[in-house]
Amino acid sequence: MLEIINCDDVTQARESIRDADGFFGKLTPDLLANSRQLLWVQSPTASLEHYLFPELIDHSCVLTNMRGLFSDVIADHVLGLVLCFARNLHTYIRRQSRAEWAPVGGESQRSGFSSGPAEVSEIDRRHQHLADCTLGVIGAGEIGREVLRRASAFGMTLRAIDPICRSVPGVLDEVWPTDRLNDLLAESDYVVIAAPHTPETAKLFRTPRFEAMKRSAVLINIGRGAIVDLADLTAALQGGLIAGAGLDVFETEPLPIDHPLWRMSNVVITPHVAGASPRIAERHLATLLENIRRFAAGEPLLNVVDKRKWF
Repeated sequence: MLEIINCDDVTQARESIRDADGFFGKLTPDLLANSRQLLWVQSPTASLEHYLFPELIDHSCVLTNMRGLFSDVIADHVLGLVLCFARNLHTYIRRQSRAEWAPVGGESQRSGFSSGPAEVSEIDRRHQHLADCTLGVIGAGEIGREVLRRASAFGMTLRAIDPICRSVPGVLDEVWPTDRLNDLLAESDYVVIAAPHTPETAKLFRTPRFEAMKRSAVLINIGRGAIVDLADLTAALQGGLIAGAGLDVFETEPLPIDHPLWRMSNVVITPHVAGASPRIAERHLATLLENIRRFAAGEPLLNVVDKRKWF
């Protein structure tokens, strides 16, 4: 028989966890210390940097998370940002507020006829053809793979690195190991951070990484803010090391109102909403219920985490 106890407060949770086999919610060192036979813990989040603590990492219980719920939603957000920069939509939206009719790259369109090859105008040159661009993804997990699938539909050249994944069937034959990060940066017109925050990825992007990127490249971060050093990113944008950034997550959130990024015309900022969707709540409940069913039946659980790797 399966008994579920929905605790109203910490006191009840401390008492109930003593004989509990499974736990769902925010686990604390105090609660874990009160458990006597805990076998399984379900995190209500996908990210674990604020969930894990040493005692939980060392405990014998199995930890599962909510990864996979946001993959398609966040991938849509990424491609929205890619299209925004490729078609200069961020610039045109700002010009629209001023009723300003001014194509990026010039004030007039190409006109007339030519008997020879058509010249490429400066206007054309400033609007990218996505099939001519390379998209590099850092982290080929659930989200990274969905980003790659969508970018493939636009005919983009694809690159990716990951510590575990070595291919994305039907999309990318070879995913590089993480020691080839600088190779990816050197080739990519768009660099997408889709990695989790782990001890290995914290402040992965500092000035040397920006120096390894194309001067025309755009950084898109929908992973975790702690992966990118905020001061170094700001300096890279101000100094022209990279051409732009689409940012949904930041090392400091909310981004301070006086931060220079707010005023940069080559930056698109969204307030940590890449995973927002009316579908998430139902997926969240479905994952929890399926893992409860599996746990009660003694079946393998979904989304088992390597606690020492944080994912």
